[in-house]
Amino acid sequence: MQTPLSWLAGRYSLEPKSVRLASLASVVASIAIVVTGGIVRLTGSGLGCPDWPMCTADTLAPTAQMGLHGAIEFSNRLFTGVLCVVVGWAIITARLQKNPMPPVLRGSWAQFWVVILNAVVGGITVWMRLSPYIVAAHFLAAMLLLSTAVITWERARNHGPTRLEPRESMPLPPRCRAASAVLLAVTALLVVVGTLATGSGPHAGDSSGVQRMPFDWSLITSLHGTLAVATLGIAGFILSALPNDNPGRARQKTVFFLAVVLAQGAVGMVQSLTSLPTLAVVLHLFGSTLAWAGALQVHLTIRASNSA
Repeated sequence: MQTPLSWLAGRYSLEPKSVRLASLASVVASIAIVVTGGIVRLTGSGLGCPDWPMCTADTLAPTAQMGLHGAIEFSNRLFTGVLCVVVGWAIITARLQKNPMPPVLRGSWAQFWVVILNAVVGGITVWMRLSPYIVAAHFLAAMLLLSTAVITWERARNHGPTRLEPRESMPLPPRCRAASAVLLAVTALLVVVGTLATGSGPHAGDSSGVQRMPFDWSLITSLHGTLAVATLGIAGFILSALPNDNPGRARQKTVFFLAVVLAQGAVGMVQSLTSLPTLAVVLHLFGSTLAWAGALQVHLTIRASNSA
């Protein structure tokens, strides 16, 4: 049975550059949806639209009486539509390649289904009146979307004879691949513990009182900082284990990751010393997306070099 995409593929084809740009756009949009969601929480607009999928039982959009909080929450919902368009374009460009890119197409479709998952979890967040556990799940679903976007982008950049990046000039030591897997696992744990720090902290996502997670915020933030130091140590080990005469992508990705985590640490210190100002929290949230994307890229790059 012919589908609209297969009909288009039989008549039109696109250059590999198109799918690379589309997959990069999906990475940018995935980061943006995390940041805008954080702005909703930090401005106390989480229940600016008190229902879902409608804003209220009677209106799709917020009314004037809902004020700024309603506008902020509804704008974040609208951005999900933008994200759907970007992911849809990634699916189309992957399908219309003259030389098929099945891994890229699968990754693009995976993003679509994760967008749907994220929207549903967002709706449950509203229905559960901003339960911190559901808010944490909503953030992790957004990071899952970022994961699929980064993996798809890497596949698009490194597909077949049209690959954008050269392979490493030599296989990397096996300990680098093992360390990169550990780095990915510890960074994932760092992200999860970060959601516990958020759920225990003062920014509940609404101007009214919302029950927080029953954890000692100081203890959780200390654990979060310890895990961040661990990621620095692991990344430093990877950098030292890479051959000195091989200034390839693995070294570039590792240096980028180290720079992001160090910047995250500086922002985290500012947060601790200045009572969590909104701008610092937004920057830290943005940095968390870069750190996770960076850890993924370190692991994917080292794994690809050893499987070439």
